[in-house]
Amino acid sequence: MYLLHGFSQSGNTFKVAFMLRALGVPWEAVFVDYMRSGQTRDPQWRESVNEMGEAPVLEADGKRLSQSGAILTWLADRHCRFGGRDADEKYEVLRWLLYDNHKFTSYFATWRFMKSFAPSPPDPAVAAFLKARIETCFGIVDRHLERGPFIVGDEPTIADMSLSGYLFFPPEESGYDVAGQYPQIGAWLARLREIPGWADPYAVLPGERIAPKW
Repeated sequence: MYLLHGFSQSGNTFKVAFMLRALGVPWEAVFVDYMRSGQTRDPQWRESVNEMGEAPVLEADGKRLSQSGAILTWLADRHCRFGGRDADEKYEVLRWLLYDNHKFTSYFATWRFMKSFAPSPPDPAVAAFLKARIETCFGIVDRHLERGPFIVGDEPTIADMSLSGYLFFPPEESGYDVAGQYPQIGAWLARLREIPGWADPYAVLPGERIAPKW
């Protein structure tokens, strides 16, 4: 039994939940009260769960694993699924995981948090900075998906689960109609919804849904 520490607003937690459900393995969610109490900033939580002060954390085999890309890679290696079929595909999966964590998810998740959940409205200069980089990243991925149905090869991998993690949340949380603005990404998301085990983030992760603030 895997234990997944996280919360419903966290697309990074959803990436791991998506993988666990696609694998069909038993798991349970452990709620992390990030949105209301800021639980991940608590020194005791950091000491006992994750020194980095972040979710998700996956408990497995007496270990606590953190960082969604690393967790996805660990699960793919352990279960021999969704990690790429040969050395070339495994390299491509890693390449896109790094791009996602450094740019694609990084910019978009930061913008979504500022718009929906931050205590004050986004600073216009910061918003412009993030939006320009979001749109560049989305354009790159949209053009890449013209080559094939998934990010790497013709079957889904953890690269798909990672890059899509924040794209299944309601458009009003980010102000982006991603599927409408980027047709290849929209078609790709529809294909990902067909993977057995996929479900809406708010249906599978713990914690109350919070209306966007700004």
